[in-house]
Parts: sequence; structure tokens; C-alpha cells
Amino acid sequence: MDAVDLQIVHELQADGRLSNQDLADRVRLSPSPCLRRVRRLEESGLISGYTAMVDQVAFGLPITVFVRVRLERHTAEAVNVFEQHVGLIEHIQDCYLMAGSSDYLLRVVIESLEAYEVLVRTQIHAIPGITSIESSFAFGSVKQSKVYPRPGIPSRAAPGPH
Repeated sequence: MDAVDLQIVHELQADGRLSNQDLADRVRLSPSPCLRRVRRLEESGLISGYTAMVDQVAFGLPITVFVRVRLERHTAEAVNVFEQHVGLIEHIQDCYLMAGSSDYLLRVVIESLEAYEVLVRTQIHAIPGITSIESSFAFGSVKQSKVYPRPGIPSRAAPGPH
């Protein structure tokens, strides 16, 4: 992947609805080579799909909860059972395997505190092998980026006091 491919990926992450002509203009290519590059990125699996970004609050899911989970045992079977159950719970948007004091970090989006309580009591507690669940509620979002930083390019430091 060269610098032009990185720029194509960057532009498509920012706006997946760009026409090929607009994308080509932004990356300074003619349309045919641009389209060939996009197709190659899709075929390689680097670009795995396109989606609409939906406003979570407007959609009716204003609450974000980060849930730290610890398992009783770390056998392959216990891990597999947990991960299969998590995959079936629609409100769990992300599940990360963690190092440190928690085994997993879940990001849950939900419509209310009452609905979260029901979710925990009826679905999360029902997963075998959990030893602890700790929930943290997000008050708001400071940053949610859908565009990955470009590999190998150091980020700019935040401006300091003047």
C-alpha cells in the first residue's frame, strides 16, 4: 500500500459516498486508475464494506455503557461460551479482549437505564462463567473518529499553553 492508497482509504473513511470522480480529484488521479486502486483495496480485504453513520441519540439509543467483565476461568471452553453469547446480544456494539484487571471490555448502547438493568439481569448475567461485571456510563462523547490515523505518520502534539 503506497501513499496514494493511504489517501484513498482516508478519503473513503471520511466520506464513503464520494463518487469515483470526486475521489480521483481529491487524490490527484484520473478516474480509471483511481477506480482500479479502490477495487484492488476492496479485493484485498483492506476495505471491507461501506456503511451509513447513524446518530446514536437521534436513533433512540442515547446511553453508552462501558462494561468490564471478568471470567471465573480462562479455559478455551469458558472463553468460547462467553464470546458466543456476547455475539448474540444486539446492544453490545463492541467487545474487546483485554489485558489487565478485566478480561473483556464491552461497549453497550441502549435506550434507558431501565433497559440497561433488564439487559444485565436477563442477558449478561445469564452468560455462564462471569465472576464480575462493572459498568461505567458515558456522560458524553468528546471524540469519536471513524477515520484511522495513517500508519507511520506521527500525530501532531496538542498545542500547549502560550
